[in-house]
Amino acid sequence: MTPTQLAETGFQVSDHEMPAQNAAVYVRMSTEYQQYSTSNQMDAIREYAAHRSLDIVKIYSDEGKSGLNIQGRDSLARMIADVEAGDVDFSCILVYDVSRWGRFQDADESAYYEYLCRRAGILVHYCAEQFENDGSPVSTIVKGVKRAMAGEYSRELSSKVFQGACRLITLGYKQGGTAGYGLRRMLVDQAGQPKGVLAHGEQKSIQTDRVVLIPGPDDEQADIRWIYQQFVAERRSEAEIAGILNARGTLTDFGRKWTRATVHQVLTNEKYIGNNVYHRTSFKLKRKHVHNPPEKWVRADGAWPQVVEVSLFEAAQGIIIARSRRFTDAEMLEALKRILESRGRITGTMIDEADDLPSSAAFRHRFGSLVSAYARIGYTPPTDLGFIETSRWIRGNHPVLVDSVAESLRGFGAGVELEETGKVLRVNDEIRVSVSLCRHWGTGAGASRWIIVLDQAERPDITIAARLASANDGIRDYYLLPSIDVAAGKLRLAEANGVCLDSYRFNDLRHFFSLAQRTCVGRN
Repeated sequence: MTPTQLAETGFQVSDHEMPAQNAAVYVRMSTEYQQYSTSNQMDAIREYAAHRSLDIVKIYSDEGKSGLNIQGRDSLARMIADVEAGDVDFSCILVYDVSRWGRFQDADESAYYEYLCRRAGILVHYCAEQFENDGSPVSTIVKGVKRAMAGEYSRELSSKVFQGACRLITLGYKQGGTAGYGLRRMLVDQAGQPKGVLAHGEQKSIQTDRVVLIPGPDDEQADIRWIYQQFVAERRSEAEIAGILNARGTLTDFGRKWTRATVHQVLTNEKYIGNNVYHRTSFKLKRKHVHNPPEKWVRADGAWPQVVEVSLFEAAQGIIIARSRRFTDAEMLEALKRILESRGRITGTMIDEADDLPSSAAFRHRFGSLVSAYARIGYTPPTDLGFIETSRWIRGNHPVLVDSVAESLRGFGAGVELEETGKVLRVNDEIRVSVSLCRHWGTGAGASRWIIVLDQAERPDITIAARLASANDGIRDYYLLPSIDVAAGKLRLAEANGVCLDSYRFNDLRHFFSLAQRTCVGRN
């Protein structure tokens, strides 16, 4: 007899006798414990599915992904989108436990994604939990507690990691980042014995090893001391110092020309007087970057040999502090009015050339942009400065993005070189990668648009196109465009572009970086 006929006779039908239903699986693994590997999760989920007569027809997997939010978890986002679109052939989703669904810092966010599934008629089963997710008051309460516990686990882990990093800082060890011009990173063992200088992009391979800073080559140390002398004794500006260095042919530690910003960074970083400083900014639990006040910094003074005398460093800080405190908002705006009255217009160059004014960068920092500062005094520039400000932002941040991509690739063991044109990265001497920032612009109807220009002259194998957010002040997402598939010289993108293009869209570049990772292949 069929299960339906049995039910009609009054007999109870067990789970194993019911017809199978289709199910999807969601698994996630960060870098926590082997017990949460996706294969271990799948073993428990398959056992659960077999007991419930569920057929697994689709698997969504986020490997090496944090559960703090949905950003970067492409599989979870795709699963939610599939469910909302009704483009599914399953009636339930199987998850190992509540923490694998996510360690969201807001428990309501975790509940919201489950609600979207339930609203579409798709139930979520937590296979390793001791409660049945049946919508009863008991399951609702237990889930709420579990979600809060999952979020609290991440907060506690973050605190422990931070405390561990602070301890290493106070012991004089460097935590991440490059050494900087005039310095080098020295690898030391557990006993503090030197093991060798790390090359640019090279990382330690043994967990118990540590990194300290040491003075770099003599010529670089001399350049650092010269920068301080010029700034303090000769009263040269950062821009003037950068110009002289570039005229000499001296390049930064990244092999680039000096700018006002890079000189200013040298003049304000305590590492040049041997101090190890940490926690100037915070980015805990993937929240917004925060600039911390000096009293919250973690420091170890005299952690390594100094390149610059403390008295010279303090003199430079005194000049910088006096310069930054000299003007109130009202005084800065009044100075802009004087330029407008005497010159009939205002430009960033005019501001930079004025001896009694902060730089145009200071105006941007204080008021958000030059356009905002101009608006405060009722001045409307004859050209679209919004476009100019965005272009300036792109020019300033493009090298930063290129360097970040190169460093991340090296972190995965790839060999990376910037070609002479400065436009293409050569990875493992195998593929050529171009990086571009694509400004956002709005149509008259309020729709978003982006234009990706593919370099036809360089013809890279892969173009990384970073689309900017609506304010053009940050990256929204990335398109990884292989030349073998995308040959057009210019692509015009909207919010959604169909599967032919959006299949190349990613929230971050982790997938791309993992492609460059070397794998050892054994021989039989």
